Amino acid sequence: MAPKVGEKAPAKAPAKKATGGEGKGKKKKISKAETYKIYIYKVLKQVHPDTGISSKAMSIMNSFINDIFEKIAGEASRLARYNKKPTITSREIQTAVRLILPGELAKHAVSEGTKAVTKFTSA
Repeated sequence: MAPKVGEKAPAKAPAKKATGGEGKGKKKKISKAETYKIYIYKVLKQVHPDTGISSKAMSIMNSFINDIFEKIAGEASRLARYNKKPTITSREIQTAVRLILPGELAKHAVSEGTKAVTKFTSA
């Protein structure tokens, strides 16, 4: 509303300075969900260099890896508990993989896992 003739205009509130973070100097961290997407892509390029992957297919692959991880970790945890051990070692992981994955797939997984552990311990 405009002031009448002879009246003073109402005082305006002081303008606020634009600052990077609201509050007392604390910046709000936006945590990004951790995924296996970059690793899936790297493996895809190793196996089929000229093949791409859609975002929906990538999402499915990410869910698949999360699911397999949970199954193996859960089984390894159970094995450690049955044997009254407080630690999940590569032995529990290997046994869990043998129990969860079928036949030939388990053999290949154990072989690749053994190779990875050997490479890690030698480095």
